[in-house]
Amino acid sequence: MTRFVTQALAAALATAVLAAPAAQAVEIGGPKAFAFVALGDMPYKIPEDYARFEALIGEINKLKPAFSVHVGDIKAGSTPCTDENILKVKGEFDLFEQPLVYTIGDNEWTDCHREKAGKFNPVERLNKLREWFFAEPKSQGKTKLALERFADVFPDTKSFDGKGFVEITRFAHGGVLFVQPHIPGSNNNFETRSLENVQEFFARDKANNLWIEDSFAKAKKDGAGAVVISIQADMWDIKQTETDIPLASGFVKTLKTIEKGAKDFGKPVLVIYGDAHHLMIQPFLGTDGKPVANVTSMMVPGEKVIGAVRVVVDPDNAAMPFVFQPINETAAK
Repeated sequence: MTRFVTQALAAALATAVLAAPAAQAVEIGGPKAFAFVALGDMPYKIPEDYARFEALIGEINKLKPAFSVHVGDIKAGSTPCTDENILKVKGEFDLFEQPLVYTIGDNEWTDCHREKAGKFNPVERLNKLREWFFAEPKSQGKTKLALERFADVFPDTKSFDGKGFVEITRFAHGGVLFVQPHIPGSNNNFETRSLENVQEFFARDKANNLWIEDSFAKAKKDGAGAVVISIQADMWDIKQTETDIPLASGFVKTLKTIEKGAKDFGKPVLVIYGDAHHLMIQPFLGTDGKPVANVTSMMVPGEKVIGAVRVVVDPDNAAMPFVFQPINETAAK
C-alpha cells in the first residue's frame, strides 16, 4: 500500500467519521471517554498568525478538553530564532485554559543555523528551550499538568554536553499513557554540519529509545488501555525510491522501537506528529513500509492551516479507542 493510496483511504474514512466539526460534535463513547486536542506547526507566519492562533486557542478553550498537545514548530524555519520570537509563543501557550503539553520541533533549534533564522548555534537554542519550557516537571497552559521527565527517572543518562533530558516527558490520563519523546524533523538533527550535531543526536536518540521502551513496559505493567506518542517529525519523509527507510535516516531506531514496543504491548497505540502540515490519518508504517497492526498515526494540520484535531478517547473500546474531529480555522473565527 503506497502512501498516496493510504492517504486517500484515510481521508475517506476521516470524512465519514469527522463529518461534524468539533465545536458541533455530540459526545462520543462510554462513561470513561475523554477528549484532548492535538495541534502543531503553528504559529508560522509571524506576526500575522498570532491573531489566528489566538482565535484557535479560544475555540479550543470553549471545547474544554482534558488537555492539549502541541507537537512543535512554533515558528517557521526561516523566521529568526530570537529569544523574543520563542518567548512570544510561550506567552501564547499561557492563553490555554487547560494544560498544554509541548514537544520540541526542528524550527525551534535544529534549523536555527540557517542564515534567515539568524545563524544561531542549534545546541545553544535547544538548551534555552529546556530552560524556558521544561525547568519544572509540569505542562504549559493556565492549568498545569504534572509531567514525569526522563531527567528525573534516568538522571545518569545525559546529553553530550551534560544536560538532563528534561524535555522528554510522559503522563497518564484516563487509563491511557501519553509519551512525549524529543524527535524533531530535519532528520532528527542527524546531520554532518559539525561533530557537535552528531554527538547531540546519538545521545538524545539513545535517551528517546530508552524512554519509549520504558514507557511501553510501564503501560503494560500499569494495565493502560492505550499509549499515545507525540513527536514533531514526519519520520517517513525520506527522499528515496525504495520502500524501506534507509539507515541514513535519524529515525530508524525510533521506528523499530515503537514497532517492537507496540507489538509487546498488544493494545492500541496512536502516534501523533506534524512536520508536513496537513491532516492525515493512516496506519503506522514500520521501517519496511508495512503497517504495524495495532498502531495508528495522525499528522496534524499546520503552517497555512491554523487548525487542530479533537481526539476522543474511549478506553472501553478495546479495538479502536480513538475518534478524530477537526477543529478548523472557520470555526475558530
